[in-house]
Amino acid sequence: MISPRVIQRRESGSAPPGQVWYTSYGSNTCLERLSYYIVGGRPPGAARAYPGCRDTRLPRVSVPVELDGVMYFATESPVWGGGRAFYDPGVRGRVLARAHLVSVGQFSDIAAQEMYREPGVDLDLTEALSEGRAVLGGGRYEALVCPGALDGVPVLTFTAPWSVDELEWNKPSASYVRVLGSGLLEAGAWDVDTVARYLAACPGAAGRWTAREVEELIAESE
Repeated sequence: MISPRVIQRRESGSAPPGQVWYTSYGSNTCLERLSYYIVGGRPPGAARAYPGCRDTRLPRVSVPVELDGVMYFATESPVWGGGRAFYDPGVRGRVLARAHLVSVGQFSDIAAQEMYREPGVDLDLTEALSEGRAVLGGGRYEALVCPGALDGVPVLTFTAPWSVDELEWNKPSASYVRVLGSGLLEAGAWDVDTVARYLAACPGAAGRWTAREVEELIAESE
């Protein structure tokens, strides 16, 4: 078991990065799942194929991290069925996540695919890096969040532009919970009991999935 990396404050005025830590709290905590966003293709059982990134190299390193805030499930995923995972950094709490070291171009292309846009254009990260947040649009995953840095490299993720209390929560599907749990367990910083209790307590899952049920889902994928 390893310890989650501690995210540090990013110094203002730092030079534009060539790399960033793309930090996933959802299905891309799982490296196999993330590979479809990078290399392209249709994941097993998925209703959608992904075009992939311009640069198809997989992350050089992936590390476990913990974010301040809350993860919650809302809207309806056409890929998984049930609620999608979103991140609200403005609420007190702890979010288990996994940071992948990628190029700015790769991060831009991954974000574009999550936003249902065509990959191929680098995002302007200026506002996100200087202000900690940038809203690119009104749709899902169209808000960039920069909670800090690791080893001087910016940590970036994306989420919805709304907050956890601005829409109705929705129970995530079994297949989605299984992938989230497996990805977090794969990160190596948390045991299955910790992961199961965490996921079962997230808004949208709380009261609809028990920690025992989540643990059984994770065990099915091993």
